[in-house]
Amino acid sequence: MSSPTDSASEVQPTVGVLPGDDAAPEAVHASLAVLQAMELPIAFEVLPDGAEMAREMSREEGEQLVIDTAERCDTVLFGSTNGQTPGVGYFRWGRQTYANVRPIKWRPGFRSPLARPEGIDYVIVRENLEDLYAGIEGDLSEVAASGLADRPRFGGVSRTQIPGGFGHFAEADGRYAIQYFTRANVERVAHFACRLTQQRKAEGFEGKLTCSAKYNVLSRTDGWFVEIAAEVASGYPDITFESFIADDFARRIVASPHDLDVVLLPNLYGDIFSDEGAGTIGGLGLAPSGCFGEDWAYFESVHGTAPDIAGMHRINPTATMLSAVMMLHHLGQHEQASALESAIDAVYEAGERLTPDQGGSASTEEFAQAVIDAL
Repeated sequence: MSSPTDSASEVQPTVGVLPGDDAAPEAVHASLAVLQAMELPIAFEVLPDGAEMAREMSREEGEQLVIDTAERCDTVLFGSTNGQTPGVGYFRWGRQTYANVRPIKWRPGFRSPLARPEGIDYVIVRENLEDLYAGIEGDLSEVAASGLADRPRFGGVSRTQIPGGFGHFAEADGRYAIQYFTRANVERVAHFACRLTQQRKAEGFEGKLTCSAKYNVLSRTDGWFVEIAAEVASGYPDITFESFIADDFARRIVASPHDLDVVLLPNLYGDIFSDEGAGTIGGLGLAPSGCFGEDWAYFESVHGTAPDIAGMHRINPTATMLSAVMMLHHLGQHEQASALESAIDAVYEAGERLTPDQGGSASTEEFAQAVIDAL
């Protein structure tokens, strides 16, 4: 899958490879073996995994190594982290990769729990920088001390909806988290989603952008996000726009996923609903992603580090390989991307060397070899 920010260069691109933590390096190294077997016009810079970094350097040195890689390389292929690999937040906030693209596509051979998964093929665009993921949290007493609790309306919520009003915040043993959006950031991710919808329409898809949030309750935040998205979409007359309340949309992902084309979601909902979508096609081991900024992107699987199977060589590398397909499209190497995707499809259609999560008994490396054989 390509993106609205694809870039091609006459100079051989450099790809940083950051394996990550727990079982993630097994998926990354297996995927790298496939990429190297393709003899691509790419220079790979492979970094240590998180455990190796912890042994060989200080956390500050590891963080600087990761940041320098993000600045030096054209893109990064990343596993996932449990927090041991330092500096990965720089990929997102340092390089301002504001759009997290998460395709949800069923392929023959995927072990879906749905009776009729055929034809599921949509893309979630998750706002990647703001919302609750900014991590602005604290004690309720801080809210009382700030004076915000003394306002007639605090955050759009009537005092009558809080037992005892907000005055008890000063004494309460409680916590808060701040959800925030900025117009500029919502507008740019909405434009990204609209351009992607146009691109998919040119490829034969419906040309429909769906937006969802809990706007019936959080009118001044979630509601504002959807309003801005609708305003932006109105400037793209060749696509259609619709919106659903988050709980209804959660149902639609399972009940009518075939009706979806491109979906724009705030950060938190995008993270949750993309996992739900991955579940409908066969699991997180099949779900790739790419994080795009104005002039840089990186690629990673949606799944976590799978600590329960670390060292067992059972992790499914499909999500990482499909993330590499997205990466190759981003680098303008479309023919190579299609070849890799076709090889992955062939392995699943054959069904002979699949990992345990997909009903097989192949190891991570055996699956990778099957993909190499299919190239």
